Amino acid sequence: MPSVLVFDIETIPDVAGLRLLNAYPDSMSDAEVAKAAMDDRATQTGQAFLPLYLQKIIAISCVIRRTTKEGLPQFKVGSLGAPDDDEKALVQAFYELIEKYTPQLVSWNGSGFDLPVLHYRALLNQVAAPRYWEMGESTDSDSKDFKWNNYINRYHMRHIDLMDVLAKHNARANAPLDALAKLCGFPGKLGMDGSQVWPAYQRGEIEQIRQYCETDVVNTYLVYCRFQQMRGGFTADEYEEELAYVKQQLEQDAKQGKAPWPEYLAGFTH
Repeated sequence: MPSVLVFDIETIPDVAGLRLLNAYPDSMSDAEVAKAAMDDRATQTGQAFLPLYLQKIIAISCVIRRTTKEGLPQFKVGSLGAPDDDEKALVQAFYELIEKYTPQLVSWNGSGFDLPVLHYRALLNQVAAPRYWEMGESTDSDSKDFKWNNYINRYHMRHIDLMDVLAKHNARANAPLDALAKLCGFPGKLGMDGSQVWPAYQRGEIEQIRQYCETDVVNTYLVYCRFQQMRGGFTADEYEEELAYVKQQLEQDAKQGKAPWPEYLAGFTH
């Protein structure tokens, strides 16, 4: 099968950016600056969620599903970099995966959130990502393929935003990943949700945030497998085999003491 890269990011308020753009006094703590900015945003728009360009990436989790050069299947789930890596290192590592594998990208709301944030943060951190931005203009041997199927165009399939595609590009029809995963018999979210990431980060719980993000990408991959069966990419038997293979790989991670896979595996109803 072609390489598949499922991704999800977690963000916090970009306090340094907020300080640069607003006249917050130096005496205010980071928490106070973020709260003031979110309160202002709520007053202006009715929602406290900050603009995407003021979202700082603190975790990027991925599932990589591929066949190795030796013909062996590979399923890996984890978070890029180390917990104390800076934002630039995380963003660069994400785009380096695309440079290396030219994978099928899969996300849930990646077009509406994850990719625009990655674009802004790559720009601010001077991260190079030529393969990702390929649209048929380079001298690469497969450049022409990207003219008709690239990562940028909403209606191309090199990046599949499952939420957007399943809703037929209709925001009023969007479904939450947690609910849809559970309806499919998968475990859904564990530990926290996106609204709890900033408080958890302030408490120093970066590892818990990374683990939460990792369960989200596994949920997304499993929904993608169901999607592939629906559109003819998997037969019914191939789908069941893939599901069993994913569970087997997660069981191996659980035996090695990697959280949160024991709890996650217990959540399957399919």
